Amino acid sequence: MEFLKKTDDEIFKIADPLWVDLVKASNQQDYGSFTKNFSETMLIGAHEVEIGKQWANNKFLSALTEAADPIGCLRRKEHVTIIYKQTSNDADQFPGDYLGRLVLGLEDEEVKVFGATIF
Repeated sequence: MEFLKKTDDEIFKIADPLWVDLVKASNQQDYGSFTKNFSETMLIGAHEVEIGKQWANNKFLSALTEAADPIGCLRRKEHVTIIYKQTSNDADQFPGDYLGRLVLGLEDEEVKVFGATIF
């Protein structure tokens, strides 16, 4: 698969369901579902206890809307970074727009998550 040569729209079709899965799993604080599409290298740093601490210490991470707008793609070496405009389902506590970042790449010819953050 020539993943890096795909258009932004083609990448969005691949990335959007992965982003929604991450958001749903984060909202439910479901570690297994949250990490199911992670690359091997991402899994090494994604210890269940550490992710649990992030959920406990940052309530925003479990208050995300499932709808996010992809803004664009950045291609670098063997990865594509998809940038999302993200909001919270608790607009009183977390008003406004946030920036989501999803880094995808191929591992054994399968698209995997190599990074995910929200600012």
